[in-house]
Amino acid sequence: MSATIKSFRDLRVWQAGMDLVEEVYRLTKTFPSQELYGLASQIQRSAVSIPSNIAEGHTREHGKEYLNHISMAQGSLAELQTQLEIAARLGYLSQEQLSEALNYAMSLARQLYALRNGVAKSLAPNTQHPTPNTL
Repeated sequence: MSATIKSFRDLRVWQAGMDLVEEVYRLTKTFPSQELYGLASQIQRSAVSIPSNIAEGHTREHGKEYLNHISMAQGSLAELQTQLEIAARLGYLSQEQLSEALNYAMSLARQLYALRNGVAKSLAPNTQHPTPNTL
């Protein structure tokens, strides 16, 4: 039996997003100082956007809005993956660091995909909650 979701903080996908933010901040600490307001900042913003959109979407009243925010989180994750690849090409990350970060990102991508499918399924017309007229 799964635990009850009382807030976005209970979502494993949000927790994984927060873990990724921490990892990104650890990685970008080692970037050259000239990248402080450049690529490092952009990578951090992309990472922060992922759990932020999950949280915002979860608190919206309409499922379609939730789906939109999940989509934005997926977009931010793709942006982050691209920026990490750029950082590695510029020599700011080792191949090992890049591989580890991208593996974590792919795991999060799968979780976001599953969340999106679950929310979409709950919005499907044949899975509506019973109304007093249909009981």
